[in-house]
Amino acid sequence: MLVDDQPDRAAMVESNLKALGFEVVSVLSTASGLLYQMQQLEPHVIMIDIESPDRDILESLALINEHNPLPVVMFSNHEDPEFIQQAVRSGVSAYMTETLNPAKVRPILEIAIAQFERFQTLRRELDSTQRRLDAREVIEKAKRLLMKQQNLSEEQAYKNMRTLAMNNSQSLAQIAENIIAIMDSSPTETSQYASKI
Repeated sequence: MLVDDQPDRAAMVESNLKALGFEVVSVLSTASGLLYQMQQLEPHVIMIDIESPDRDILESLALINEHNPLPVVMFSNHEDPEFIQQAVRSGVSAYMTETLNPAKVRPILEIAIAQFERFQTLRRELDSTQRRLDAREVIEKAKRLLMKQQNLSEEQAYKNMRTLAMNNSQSLAQIAENIIAIMDSSPTETSQYASKI
């Protein structure tokens, strides 16, 4: 998808992209229809060449990045470092402060796609690590509650939770969340729940 506020330049860029083997699914002169076009056409990459991009385009890109992230290349004369940082936070994979040179389109797109894929990999790894840490915190909290409630050693509390998880075909984190929820509502129920091991 190409967004370009200069019709002549847009036609030239579209022609060059097609010559390079890219399918241009839509050419927009403004970013006002960007979200709608995104939903309808599901492009793999967005290329934006606008003289003076504004906050509205960044908000649109942020929504796209939140719900359906994809590589975005932005060409602009806007050299304000704060704006560039906001563009990157909004999901721009490559921000070019030079005029679009048709000869450089392929390497720029390849770099943007590589940057995007790298960032997505890092994001998935971070999310996975965060989930594991959150699960570990919940397990530790439930274990401490059982140790205190039933006067168990750390090893015995953990063993009881593991057994309960296996018997109920649930993860240790799910059992821990159940123990915490029950303990918060009624400590005596926790004792009964954990004693069913």
